Amino acid sequence: MGTVSIAAIAVFGLLAAMLAVILHQYKPEYAMLLSAAAGCGILLLLLSALTPALEQLRTVMGKAGLSMAYFKILLKGLGICYLAQFAGDLCRDAGQTSLAGKVELAGKISVALLALPVALDMMDWIFSLVK
Repeated sequence: MGTVSIAAIAVFGLLAAMLAVILHQYKPEYAMLLSAAAGCGILLLLLSALTPALEQLRTVMGKAGLSMAYFKILLKGLGICYLAQFAGDLCRDAGQTSLAGKVELAGKISVALLALPVALDMMDWIFSLVK
Protein backbone atom coordinates (compact mmCIF):
# COMPACT_ATOMS: atom_id res chain seq x y z
CA MET A 1 0.00 0.00 0.00
CA GLY A 2 2.70 2.52 -0.77
CA THR A 3 4.71 4.05 2.05
CA VAL A 4 2.22 3.27 4.81
CA SER A 5 1.32 -0.26 5.81
CA ILE A 6 -2.15 -1.28 6.85
CA ALA A 7 -0.63 -2.85 9.96
CA ALA A 8 0.71 0.54 11.09
CA ILE A 9 -2.67 2.16 10.48
CA ALA A 10 -4.46 -0.64 12.35
CA VAL A 11 -2.12 -0.36 15.34
CA PHE A 12 -2.47 3.43 15.36
CA GLY A 13 -6.27 3.13 15.21
CA LEU A 14 -6.43 0.52 17.97
CA LEU A 15 -4.17 2.56 20.27
CA ALA A 16 -6.25 5.67 19.67
CA ALA A 17 -9.45 3.71 20.35
CA MET A 18 -8.09 2.32 23.63
CA LEU A 19 -6.97 5.77 24.74
CA ALA A 20 -10.37 7.20 23.79
CA VAL A 21 -12.17 4.53 25.85
CA ILE A 22 -9.99 5.30 28.88
CA LEU A 23 -10.32 9.05 28.39
CA HIS A 24 -14.09 8.75 27.96
CA GLN A 25 -14.41 7.76 31.62
CA TYR A 26 -12.93 11.07 32.77
CA LYS A 27 -13.49 13.59 29.97
CA PRO A 28 -15.93 12.36 27.29
CA GLU A 29 -15.53 15.53 25.22
CA TYR A 30 -11.78 14.96 24.96
CA ALA A 31 -12.32 11.36 23.92
CA MET A 32 -14.31 12.54 20.92
CA LEU A 33 -11.58 15.05 20.03
CA LEU A 34 -8.98 12.29 20.27
CA SER A 35 -11.06 10.08 17.96
CA ALA A 36 -11.44 12.93 15.46
CA ALA A 37 -7.72 13.70 15.55
CA ALA A 38 -6.81 10.03 15.10
CA GLY A 39 -9.25 9.76 12.19
CA CYS A 40 -7.70 12.81 10.54
CA GLY A 41 -4.25 11.33 11.07
CA ILE A 42 -5.27 8.08 9.41
CA LEU A 43 -6.79 9.98 6.48
CA LEU A 44 -3.57 11.96 6.03
CA LEU A 45 -1.54 8.74 6.04
CA LEU A 46 -3.85 7.27 3.43
CA LEU A 47 -3.71 10.37 1.24
CA SER A 48 0.08 10.16 1.12
CA ALA A 49 -0.19 6.52 0.08
CA LEU A 50 -2.84 7.26 -2.56
CA THR A 51 -0.78 9.82 -4.48
CA PRO A 52 0.98 7.26 -6.75
CA ALA A 53 -2.31 5.50 -7.53
CA LEU A 54 -3.94 8.81 -8.46
CA GLU A 55 -1.06 9.60 -10.81
CA GLN A 56 -1.49 6.23 -12.51
CA LEU A 57 -5.22 6.83 -12.87
CA ARG A 58 -4.53 10.25 -14.39
CA THR A 59 -2.12 8.66 -16.88
CA VAL A 60 -4.64 5.97 -17.89
CA MET A 61 -7.39 8.55 -18.37
CA GLY A 62 -5.06 10.64 -20.52
CA LYS A 63 -4.15 7.63 -22.68
CA ALA A 64 -7.84 6.76 -23.05
CA GLY A 65 -8.51 10.27 -24.30
CA LEU A 66 -10.92 11.07 -21.48
CA SER A 67 -11.28 14.64 -20.33
CA MET A 68 -9.37 15.61 -17.21
CA ALA A 69 -12.57 17.32 -16.09
CA TYR A 70 -13.99 13.84 -15.49
CA PHE A 71 -10.93 12.97 -13.40
CA LYS A 72 -11.44 16.08 -11.28
CA ILE A 73 -15.12 15.24 -10.81
CA LEU A 74 -14.15 11.71 -9.77
CA LEU A 75 -11.68 13.00 -7.19
CA LYS A 76 -14.13 15.57 -5.84
CA GLY A 77 -16.82 12.90 -5.58
CA LEU A 78 -14.50 10.57 -3.67
CA GLY A 79 -13.50 13.42 -1.38
CA ILE A 80 -17.13 14.28 -0.67
CA CYS A 81 -17.93 10.62 0.07
CA TYR A 82 -15.03 10.20 2.48
CA LEU A 83 -15.64 13.52 4.21
CA ALA A 84 -19.38 12.87 4.64
CA GLN A 85 -18.72 9.36 5.98
CA PHE A 86 -16.04 10.65 8.37
CA ALA A 87 -18.26 13.47 9.64
CA GLY A 88 -21.22 11.11 9.98
CA ASP A 89 -19.15 8.64 11.99
CA LEU A 90 -17.99 11.44 14.29
CA CYS A 91 -21.59 12.53 14.80
CA ARG A 92 -22.56 8.93 15.61
CA ASP A 93 -19.66 8.68 18.09
CA ALA A 94 -21.01 11.81 19.77
CA GLY A 95 -24.43 10.17 20.05
CA GLN A 96 -26.02 12.31 17.32
CA THR A 97 -27.40 9.57 15.06
CA SER A 98 -30.00 11.79 13.41
CA LEU A 99 -27.42 14.45 12.60
CA ALA A 100 -25.10 11.78 11.20
CA GLY A 101 -27.80 10.68 8.78
CA LYS A 102 -28.35 14.24 7.61
CA VAL A 103 -24.63 14.83 7.06
CA GLU A 104 -24.44 11.64 4.99
CA LEU A 105 -27.57 12.62 3.04
CA ALA A 106 -25.97 15.99 2.27
CA GLY A 107 -22.90 14.13 0.98
CA LYS A 108 -25.04 11.94 -1.29
CA ILE A 109 -26.90 14.93 -2.69
CA SER A 110 -23.60 16.76 -3.24
CA VAL A 111 -22.21 13.81 -5.21
CA ALA A 112 -25.40 13.61 -7.29
CA LEU A 113 -25.19 17.32 -8.11
CA LEU A 114 -21.49 16.99 -8.90
CA ALA A 115 -22.19 14.10 -11.30
CA LEU A 116 -25.03 15.88 -13.08
CA PRO A 117 -22.83 17.44 -15.81
CA VAL A 118 -21.30 14.03 -16.55
CA ALA A 119 -24.76 12.45 -16.80
CA LEU A 120 -25.89 15.22 -19.18
CA ASP A 121 -22.77 14.72 -21.33
CA MET A 122 -23.49 10.99 -21.48
CA MET A 123 -27.09 11.63 -22.48
CA ASP A 124 -25.95 13.99 -25.25
CA TRP A 125 -23.48 11.34 -26.44
CA ILE A 126 -26.18 8.65 -26.45
CA PHE A 127 -28.60 10.91 -28.34
CA SER A 128 -25.91 11.65 -30.91
CA LEU A 129 -25.41 7.90 -31.44
CA VAL A 130 -29.13 7.32 -31.86
CA LYS A 131 -29.45 10.00 -34.55
